[in-house]
Amino acid sequence: MTVTQRVAGVDEAGRGPLAGPVVAAAVILCDGGIDGLDDSKKLTERRRAWLEIEIRKRCVVGVGIAEPEEIDRINILQATLAAMRRAVEALDVEPERVLVDGNRLPDWRYSSEAVIGGDAIHPCISAASIIAKETRDRIMRAAAQDHPHYGWGSNKGYPTKAHIEALRIHGPCDLHRRSFGPVAQALLDL
Repeated sequence: MTVTQRVAGVDEAGRGPLAGPVVAAAVILCDGGIDGLDDSKKLTERRRAWLEIEIRKRCVVGVGIAEPEEIDRINILQATLAAMRRAVEALDVEPERVLVDGNRLPDWRYSSEAVIGGDAIHPCISAASIIAKETRDRIMRAAAQDHPHYGWGSNKGYPTKAHIEALRIHGPCDLHRRSFGPVAQALLDL
């Protein structure tokens, strides 16, 4: 792998779910790039899985995570920015510039730019989007083994009707974000 221009793309997955971590990824593309990169939400699960393998094999990748307890303590925006910082710091190569999907930047030392819709514009952000989503989905599928009644294998912690109903019946578990409305309400209803 050869990296000549050290521009890292950064994106996150998991700001909206009621459970699980928020995961951020930073990716510096290798020379030649990777064909087929796009916003992770526009790709099939099979295509994302294949692209994740290629990205991890051929690019510089860093991942940062903020767990539910941290999300509840500092809020989802600050936890997301913290996860982004961790992802860039986890890179094996120091980036010269960082492009972040969205309209907010973490407070850090890197030359950077926030790019609204960046996961559809910059391949390095698209790659980060794929890594973040695949990593988070894997975490939630594993969590579903211990907490099968919430449906995380399919809903990944998002507030689906089935997840809300399971919260009402079973109450929240340690992976739920207690500062999020439906979880806070479920705690009141216990």
